Amino acid sequence: MFVARLAGIAVFDPAGEQVGRVRDVVVALRSDQRRPRVLGLVVDVPPRRPVFLPITRVTTIDADAVIFNGRLNMRRFSQRAAETLAIAEMLDRKVKVGGEDFIAIDVAMEPLRTRDWEIARVAVRRNGKLRRRGETIVVEWESITGFGVAEEQQGAASLIAAFERMKPADLANVIHELTPKRRGEVAAALDDERLADILEELPEDDQVEILSKLHMDRAADVLEAMGPDDAADLLGELPVDQREQLLRLMEPDEAEPVRRLLSYADNTAGGLMTTEPVILPPDSTVAEALAQIRNPDLNPALAAQVYVCRPPTETPTGRYLGTVHFQRLLRDPPSTLVGGIVDRALSPLRPTMSLETVAGHLAIYNLVSAAVVDEDGRMLGAVTIDDVLDHLLPEDWREGVMDTGDEP
Repeated sequence: MFVARLAGIAVFDPAGEQVGRVRDVVVALRSDQRRPRVLGLVVDVPPRRPVFLPITRVTTIDADAVIFNGRLNMRRFSQRAAETLAIAEMLDRKVKVGGEDFIAIDVAMEPLRTRDWEIARVAVRRNGKLRRRGETIVVEWESITGFGVAEEQQGAASLIAAFERMKPADLANVIHELTPKRRGEVAAALDDERLADILEELPEDDQVEILSKLHMDRAADVLEAMGPDDAADLLGELPVDQREQLLRLMEPDEAEPVRRLLSYADNTAGGLMTTEPVILPPDSTVAEALAQIRNPDLNPALAAQVYVCRPPTETPTGRYLGTVHFQRLLRDPPSTLVGGIVDRALSPLRPTMSLETVAGHLAIYNLVSAAVVDEDGRMLGAVTIDDVLDHLLPEDWREGVMDTGDEP
């Protein structure tokens, strides 16, 4: 069983209830050439807690499920000095086979008669060459050298491929657990869009650390791929000179909304809002509105309504006319014009309103998002419930969710 194939598969208890998903495989490397012992699996259980499942408790491992017997200890997994994480630390290592340089792209484990498992084989490809058909080979563990040597700069392509199916929030949890060196290597290997999605889910300290290790041009590209509100929050944590340098490197049309957000106090509607809600002119149809909110990349809170404004429809817009909730869109014929079904009774937020006022507004009217409009009637953006919760919770709440070790 190649370990990269285990990443993300479901883990079930003896009753058939899913308890989590596999994150990694814990192994014990040996000082000689003997095969490493597999100690167990790191399993992510809700909410984002890694726990240890001893391999001796595992009864079944197949392509889409791991089944174990007994009880799962919910104490948070803490890696010991003698332990190695197969996916996070062994993949992408530079190794030698018969004196030639290779990259380890996967390792395979096999069971023993004692119900233990060991690492038996390694899949490798030649170092420095593009992967081609026939280039990957699988060799016995005894033929490999190099896993016990500290590596100054390790790749991350195979690690990223193993976790490709993970949602950004779950992959952020994995990256948070890595060493700072390994975090930097993974960030360098991720594409801009994927890294931007992951940064939005990480604690602020991790965000700043990762962004600071990137080349300034690359950092600017990643910021452009983030939502303007998330980019503004991250830039707000940086020193002023570094912040200004990054803003200058960003494309002007990407930097402008971020600068506008940075001009508002953090705990105000202006500081909380995103500048990219769904905005349509009044002569758009219900069919066009539904097509907009079907976008799978759209935040669910933003997809709950469309905002109707006079042109231009880029923020800051022409005059704000009102909101159309998605339930109303579902009730009206596709040809209906959104300008005729707007909710005009709902007052918009002002950019200087406090966090508490914004939270109260959402609670009173049972909203997941609300428009922010200036004194001239132009829409500046929208505040979503997730951003309100983000600011109402303690500053380190993301790290608390990731690091909590208390039993429920």
